[in-house]
Amino acid sequence: MFPIEHFIVAVVPVVAYVFVRDRHVPTGGLLAVVFVGSQLPDLIDKPLAHQFGLLPSGRVFVHSLPIAVPLCCLTGWYAWRTDRLRAGGAFAFAYGTHVITDNHQTLSPPNPTLSDDMLWPFRPAAPRPDVPYWAGEASINVRLWTLFSALVLTVTVYYLYRDVNEQLRSSP
Repeated sequence: MFPIEHFIVAVVPVVAYVFVRDRHVPTGGLLAVVFVGSQLPDLIDKPLAHQFGLLPSGRVFVHSLPIAVPLCCLTGWYAWRTDRLRAGGAFAFAYGTHVITDNHQTLSPPNPTLSDDMLWPFRPAAPRPDVPYWAGEASINVRLWTLFSALVLTVTVYYLYRDVNEQLRSSP
């Protein structure tokens, strides 16, 4: 799926939930959390695989359940500790929709199964071309995606770092 499609699949249910429950649209902060959650697997895996060659595929590592489940648990713990359960739930939902939609073919009936990518590194990654179809001429789109990933991850880490420091200063 394209990034905008991952975001739409995640944000529409979140907006509907907040609107029905609270009778207003979600805050910009909640939408930002949904955006990062819906993009996180590709923000990390695609540059590591296609730009740096550190992963066998752009759909392993953060796309895999052995990483996704502990990361969602850690996010849930942090959300609980900081009394931000809605943001934590929105992140986990958005992240989960990304992993599920990237694997919808293997998860669909009549014979739903977990793909090998979802169990990486315990199973080898599904074979894919070294150069993705979306790479563009001279792999320009891979470079642009890597820059976009670096920017989004840097901003995310900055806000998370700032939030953790505020939480530490305000705790007794």
